[in-house]
Amino acid sequence: MLTQLQGDQLPQWIEAVRTDDLPSLHTFVNGLERDLAVVTAGVTLPWNSGVVEGHVNRIK
Repeated sequence: MLTQLQGDQLPQWIEAVRTDDLPSLHTFVNGLERDLAVVTAGVTLPWNSGVVEGHVNRIK
């Protein structure tokens, strides 16, 4: 889903996580759902801040 930019599959993945007995992933999913539109855009759109983050980490 991440490497293929298939963010439209995120709701189905969230439902699959909810049906499993993985409490730590349930917590992660709760965080994703707080701003699902932004997370979906982040795993769908081709733009990212990778280069900027690299520079910021180097400066630190």
